[in-house]
Amino acid sequence: MPATPAWPPASTPRLFIDQPLGSDAAPVIEGPAAHYLLNVMRLKAGDPLLLFDNRSGEWLAVIADAGKRAATLRIERQTRPLEQVPDLWLCFAPVKKARLDWIIEKATELGVRRLQPVITERTIVERVKSERLEAQIVEACEQCGRTAVPELADPVKLPQLLKSWPGDRTLLFADEEGGAPMATIAAPAPAAILTGPEGGFTVRERDLLLTVSAVRRVALGPRILRAETAAIAAIGVWMAQHGDWTA
Repeated sequence: MPATPAWPPASTPRLFIDQPLGSDAAPVIEGPAAHYLLNVMRLKAGDPLLLFDNRSGEWLAVIADAGKRAATLRIERQTRPLEQVPDLWLCFAPVKKARLDWIIEKATELGVRRLQPVITERTIVERVKSERLEAQIVEACEQCGRTAVPELADPVKLPQLLKSWPGDRTLLFADEEGGAPMATIAAPAPAAILTGPEGGFTVRERDLLLTVSAVRRVALGPRILRAETAAIAAIGVWMAQHGDWTA
């Protein structure tokens, strides 16, 4: 007797929708998302897809009506509740486009709760296109199975960030000049990681950071890391120690 096929199939498309979802919802997909589902994926009435709304978790839906430019969906059931991600922020100096996209994508996949661009004295890229980065975040969430979308904060200059820094949130300062090995620092949530630009932090910035009581200098091994590598390496170490990798 043949095995019953898994439902929904592993290949079921997964889509973020900025509409409240629930058992009685009938969301309508329009615009680029509808084009992707109907024309690229070639979905039709009766086909399944997974939805998440950053409010209520993930839901299984089917296409009730497929038009040329829009699709009306029918909610079948909830598949997962809204996840509780670890309370870790990534504070990072924006870098060049492709490397910035990589930071955003991988930090989202690894489970960061908040992404905070920080403008430093040596930051080359000072203009951050928030809409593009938000699209990168959503795409990464769709791919990796997240149900909670990380927050993207407005860019802030380093002195302003430190001036209003919450005293109960440890700030792990990835200092290229050295520090304690990150794996030896006990910094459970709430916590944050700060990484610099391509040229590193200036002496003035380093001195300012070390006046903040919540700051802990950490080292990320014996080699010189690119800015994007440092960010992702630090997140990985923290998640292994204090995050949800042990769940």
